[in-house]
Amino acid sequence: MTMKNMLVSINCITYNHKDYIADAIESFLMQKTNFDFEILIHDDASTDGTADIIREYERKYPETIKPIYQAVNQYSLGKKNLMRNGERAAGKYTAICEGDDFWIDPYKLQKQVDFMEKHPECSLCVHAATIVSGSDKKIKSVSRPNKGGRIFTAEEVIERGGNLFMTNSMLYPTRFAYDIPDFLKNAHVSDYPLAIHLALKGTVYYLDEYMSAYRVGVSGSWSERTLSSVENYKKHLDKIAIMLNEINQYTGFKYEDLIKRTIKRNQFDLLLEQGKYKEAFIDEFRFIFSEFTYKTKLRWFLQWHFPRVLISLIRIKRKLHL
Repeated sequence: MTMKNMLVSINCITYNHKDYIADAIESFLMQKTNFDFEILIHDDASTDGTADIIREYERKYPETIKPIYQAVNQYSLGKKNLMRNGERAAGKYTAICEGDDFWIDPYKLQKQVDFMEKHPECSLCVHAATIVSGSDKKIKSVSRPNKGGRIFTAEEVIERGGNLFMTNSMLYPTRFAYDIPDFLKNAHVSDYPLAIHLALKGTVYYLDEYMSAYRVGVSGSWSERTLSSVENYKKHLDKIAIMLNEINQYTGFKYEDLIKRTIKRNQFDLLLEQGKYKEAFIDEFRFIFSEFTYKTKLRWFLQWHFPRVLISLIRIKRKLHL
């Protein structure tokens, strides 16, 4: 079968996802569309048999599945696999889903493309997602930025960070990936700066439908590595600060106040992770502290002054729920 109406390129990067990659590929193949799409898989020298599973699908769907099998791990060399794999995209639009995630709505691509075709001013279309456990796919939480569809501004994308919406919900015009700014090239992550880059190009629209699943608890995942220790988290936030300062210069300091607040908010989060409550609750961070609920403030107060009391209360609560 030749692709006469190929509109979407699916950008899927994977590494040691033997237990998950089939779910991802099957969720791509189940998409019901009135257009063709290609599946661009980048295997970063997996050592667990992931590549063998991809090859099986490649043999079955040679016109659709177009893999690259790296002999040497590119991530360890500092390469941006998501952006590099996206350079192969031939579709008008690019959708992203990493190899340990998957889509749950067979009409996901159709819904997003229909919206984009009707709204050429839109530079990024996203949606709600479920957050599931790595092995059994049980829902642990959800990512729902808003109750109801709406436009998100560039300011909101900058301020609310990479957790505003899931990467596997992103679909955007491929042409916007041709001219990549330095802040995206230099960043140690791709999804957050990519979302900012796209938000600066047009409007970001959120569809209030659960159409993808994000796995947590996956061994060796980026999230696990970053959050495995406070030191790693600090390094991550330091790099985010560098990226945000580069964005500040790139935009001609249009969002300077917002960017400064965002960096401060990240510093505040780090102090809480480090248990440095006295440093966190100074005037410099008062604007952040005022944003939280009384319940959250009370928890911090107990953690700071009466950690043993808090631990006892948590234990009592757990017993009451047994």
